[in-house]
Order: sequence, then C-alpha cells, then structure tokens
Amino acid sequence: MTILTTIRLRAAALLAGFALVLSGCFMTPGKFTSELALTGPDSFTFSYEGEIFFLGLSKLAQMDALSADAFSPDCYDDETFESRDCTPDEVAAQREVWEAEAQDRAERQKSEAKQMAALMGGIDPSDPKAAEELVRLLQRQKGWDRVVHKGDGVFDVSYRVTGTLGHDFMFPMIEGFPAANPFVQMIQRKGGQVRINAPGFAAQSGDSAGLGAMMGMGSLAGLAAMGAAEEMKDNGGGEKSIPGIPMIDGTFTMRAAPGMRILANNTDEGPSVEAGGEVLVWNISLRTTQAPTALIAAAR
Repeated sequence: MTILTTIRLRAAALLAGFALVLSGCFMTPGKFTSELALTGPDSFTFSYEGEIFFLGLSKLAQMDALSADAFSPDCYDDETFESRDCTPDEVAAQREVWEAEAQDRAERQKSEAKQMAALMGGIDPSDPKAAEELVRLLQRQKGWDRVVHKGDGVFDVSYRVTGTLGHDFMFPMIEGFPAANPFVQMIQRKGGQVRINAPGFAAQSGDSAGLGAMMGMGSLAGLAAMGAAEEMKDNGGGEKSIPGIPMIDGTFTMRAAPGMRILANNTDEGPSVEAGGEVLVWNISLRTTQAPTALIAAAR
C-alpha cells in the first residue's frame, strides 16, 4: 500500500466522521423520483420513490473505528513517498504510541456512539439490528408506505403525503432525528406565496469542484472529502462517486394547479403547460450544481 493510498483511506474515514458530526444523521438521496404538486390554493401532495442513504448505518461510517481496532505500522520512503517495510525499531515505536492512545480511542468511540444514538432517535448505529429499528420507526410514521433496507445503509422507500398550505413542510422528517439534511422544503410567505427549495437534490456547489460541497457536507468535511477524491470511481459516464455511497440520480417535478403562477425558478427549460397547470422538472445527477428552487403565487 502506498502512502497516497493510506492518505486516501484516512481521508475517507474523516469524511464519514466529519459528516456525522456536522450533519447529525447524515442522509442523501440515491436513485429516486420525487414530485411536489400544489393541487389548489391551500393543498399539496408530495411523493418520494427511491433510495435514501443513511451514512450512520453504512460500512463507511465504521471505517475509522475499524481501523483503530488493529495495529498496522506505516512507513514510507522519505524521497519517493512510496510505502516500504518498517524496521523493527519503527514498528516498536509506532506500536508504543498506538497502545498509549488505546484508552483515548475507546472513550472517544463510546462517546461518539452515544451521540449518534441520541441523534438517531435512540437507535445505536453499531447495533446489528439498527437498520431493522429504523425500518420500524419509519413505517409507523404517516406517509412511509414502503421501507426496505437494501444493505449498507441504503433504504428503498415509498413516501407520499397530502397536506394543506397552512404550514411549512420538509422532507424527510423523522421522529427523534434532528431537522437536518432536508431534501425538500416548502416555506410559506405572506401574500399567498410559497417558496420551494430542494437542497438535498444538488450534488455539488457551483463555486466548488471538490466533494466538500457534495450533498451539503460543509467545509470541514469537504477538506476530508477532497483528500479522498482519488479514491473515487468512474461510473462509466465520466461522473465520479465515492465507493459505498449511492450516486444521486433522479427527477424532481413540481406542479402548480391552474390559477397559480410560477414567479421564479431555476430549471433549464422553464415551466411547461399541461392540462393540470404549469410543470417544472429538474433532472438531478452528480453534475447538478444548483439546488432546485421555485417561487409560486399560490393565491391571487
């Protein structure tokens, strides 16, 4: 293993740890189809069909803890930076440091486990039955018609809810979880206007090519992600993804009933007109640099 590979693996572990700390229970879309329909001046229907990835329940999130459980000496050439065999003295010195830090590592991991359980509604991510608990938690909430764990933190879900425009709306909203990483937000404004934002449906920021902006990680996690960039794989279409994290790939459709007006939006084509009113469509992929947004006049 070269020193560059070691750096990439450590960066990937940092990515997992930072994302969890910064974002609570870190969630991202995978393959999906979602629609928000304003069906009248005071009603809406929202649906989401597809994958949701919970980083806290994935192998990636456990990478740092797993790497700390086993001693592995790491030596490299000072000139070429290539990995090399350690001398007995180097192995002994590194083992001494590793053993001296054992208690600190154990206490840190225990503290992080408690924090993550608190952030995940009491679910301990390290529990082998954590995914089953999350499935039960979601299935008892209104709107979650299908919740299936596909493995490694990826869930296949079918969500649909109908409501009124008398209040704000956010998806996903999970009992006991912090209101973080919203995929879609609907915010009521005075004068009968509705602001729709979908921050979870953008893979990267337009002012940064690094992974730091990917899926709302934040600047500190971004530094770790940039270090892990070399570990990314090409999916065959020139797009890059982090191994272990499903690629964001989907469609978000917004419909406005007859009589409503789309005052602003950031689609490429603008609204189309159908029998049921105006329609906006965003195609989402790893190349998406702007989160979908629109401003609707819900009432004249």
